[in-house]
Amino acid sequence: MIAPVTAAFMLMAGAAEGQTKEKKKRVGAIYASWGYNTEWYTRSTIKVKQPSLGNDYQMVKVQAQDHRGWDEGIFNMALTIPQYNYRLGYYFNEKQDLAFEINFDHTKYIVTDNQNIHVKGTMGNAPVDKHVLFAQSQGSYYFLNNGANFLLFNLVKRVGLYRTADRNLQVDLTGKAGIGPLIPHVQNSLFGKANDLGFQIGGWNTGVETALRVTAMKYAFIEFSQKVDYARYSNLKVYEGRARQAFGTYELILTAGVIIPTSKNNPLFTPAPAPVEKTAEN
Repeated sequence: MIAPVTAAFMLMAGAAEGQTKEKKKRVGAIYASWGYNTEWYTRSTIKVKQPSLGNDYQMVKVQAQDHRGWDEGIFNMALTIPQYNYRLGYYFNEKQDLAFEINFDHTKYIVTDNQNIHVKGTMGNAPVDKHVLFAQSQGSYYFLNNGANFLLFNLVKRVGLYRTADRNLQVDLTGKAGIGPLIPHVQNSLFGKANDLGFQIGGWNTGVETALRVTAMKYAFIEFSQKVDYARYSNLKVYEGRARQAFGTYELILTAGVIIPTSKNNPLFTPAPAPVEKTAEN
């Protein structure tokens, strides 16, 4: 009788010890950041279909620009008016060098005013292949000005570059990659015909990002990033029809944020162990 009880007790003790070890291994950290950005866009062909108007044409390789806003004074307007971005992430593995992240960039895409655009296809049920002046003064504009709005779900990898023993100063390089939907705010007038402006789900995008992060006093950080994004927009609302296009974006981003551990055993917040002194052997 004693042997089975002893064996059962030893099994329970072993299980409890295993659970204790698992608890010690439970680590995690949540981070959030906010900042501002600037963009450069590749040329893009905008394809427009307006069946009731007899239109099926392309505006070939149009040029577009961003509208930073933050360089006009960020303290005299709402924080969400300039081109902003936020990140919400969670480090989930034992080494705390892998994370999932929600990555949102409020970017503004504006077809440059007063440019000659090559239009080809069909307009008014008649073939067209010519260059026309695309200008607000002529009743034409094309804005994703309340946001081209890239939303990505990223996997993040952190590589430590430098840290002090007490971890009050730490420098990391991070790489990010992900995919997600586009949430543009569509506002346009094509040759005098304006759409009903508004937000919509309008396609998908994918992007990669590298960032240099400096963390001070363990909890606060600033991060400078560069990012390349490819976006494919579809079913964008225009007057009596839809438009689609695709373009690449290069971004520079500066953010400030905080990181908070979810466990007291988090290695990002635990001081590095003191070096072991070597003793001479007799």
